[in-house]
Amino acid sequence: MSASTTATSSSTGKYGRAFWERLWRMNGISFVAFAIIAYVIYGTQPPVGASADALVAFYGGHRTWILIAAALSGLNVLNLMWFAAALRTTLADAGQDGWGTATTASSAAVGGLFFVLVTVIAVLAYSVAGSGNNTLTSGLNDFAWALVVLSSFPRAMLIMAGSFGFWRAGLISNALFGVCVAAVVLGVLGGTTWVSGGIWAPDGAYSRFVWPIIGLVWVVVVSRVLARSPATRAGW
Repeated sequence: MSASTTATSSSTGKYGRAFWERLWRMNGISFVAFAIIAYVIYGTQPPVGASADALVAFYGGHRTWILIAAALSGLNVLNLMWFAAALRTTLADAGQDGWGTATTASSAAVGGLFFVLVTVIAVLAYSVAGSGNNTLTSGLNDFAWALVVLSSFPRAMLIMAGSFGFWRAGLISNALFGVCVAAVVLGVLGGTTWVSGGIWAPDGAYSRFVWPIIGLVWVVVVSRVLARSPATRAGW
């Protein structure tokens, strides 16, 4: 069998280029599904400054469920990385390598912060909350909320890189691009939620619900754009 025949077979066979393109482009939907499942399993994290009894009751009483959610979240970071890789390849196909590189950088930052967040939560449930060191437990719980707030900036950059790249490539309409720009602005605002209480607190409704929902909806929308974007070269 000639080299050219082998290359053609590898790109058109059952596990060829088309298979991998479909697989990796589906990871955005997988990311959203795993995020929702992990959130439901994890439950409601104690707020900033929660009492020692509340912290022990949550991290100790729900230890098994928290560790299961941590494992799912760790796996979901991989889904995020592959989703970003599919974005990068599609943008490179469309001649938008700069925005594709920004997608890679921002997704790496998001994934790194999420890994730290999952690690802190897992350590709290695994041993710290039951050690009797209430000061350390409270500090790590507050640190987890701070990570949620600070992760807003790379999350907003990821939305910006993907949205601007798709718009410049003509893959999304001007109207959809305008919605994405609004999502970027709302995402950056998520990094300012440092009020001591209410909706704009680190543990408030904006950080807990509004901004995450915006991000997940964007991933779903972009996944649909990826599904209908033709691949012009072998990216996988």
